[in-house]
Amino acid sequence: MRLAASSTAVKIFASVVLVGGAASVAGLGTFGAFTSTTTASESVASGKVVLSSAAGAVSMATPVADMVPGDVAQRAVTLSRSTDTTSFGSVKLTTTGSTANVLTSNATNGLQLKIDQCSVAWTKAASTNDLTCSGTTTSVVAQRAVIGTDIDLAAATTTLNASGATSFLRVSVSLPTAADNTFQGLSNTLTFTFDATQRAANTAL
Repeated sequence: MRLAASSTAVKIFASVVLVGGAASVAGLGTFGAFTSTTTASESVASGKVVLSSAAGAVSMATPVADMVPGDVAQRAVTLSRSTDTTSFGSVKLTTTGSTANVLTSNATNGLQLKIDQCSVAWTKAASTNDLTCSGTTTSVVAQRAVIGTDIDLAAATTTLNASGATSFLRVSVSLPTAADNTFQGLSNTLTFTFDATQRAANTAL
């Protein structure tokens, strides 16, 4: 009995010594290290595209009545880009008609569109709605059918890309002399939508 007890005690002691030895070896694996940390920050802000319009000397809201072949109606609209917006890649115009009739569906003899730009605001004549430019006139859209999609206003885009610039446009709508009796007594409402898009993306800002 004593021998067995003594043997057990030895085994327990041996186990304790072994565990202590393992802990001692594990302790040898830990050590200190030199470190250094630094940070950098950069401010990033997204741009915005804002195109606004205002009435000119003769507002686009002014109705046109009693047109006959050969008549021309002139209306002024002012486009602007504020100084806190990114430059434009393009400004385009889409025109639509409220009614499907020959005034807008006949591309040859129906209503025609022409757009010019003045370097200063257009001036209305004293007794008519004729608009004159006391500065420099630039063609923006040559005469074409009044209805169109994404009509490029390249000259206006160039002007608007000057910081805080303004583009003074004269929109001329005419009824050709070739319009026949099928054009009598008709009406339509034209909607002009100006769309600006961002400049080309830059991979090296």
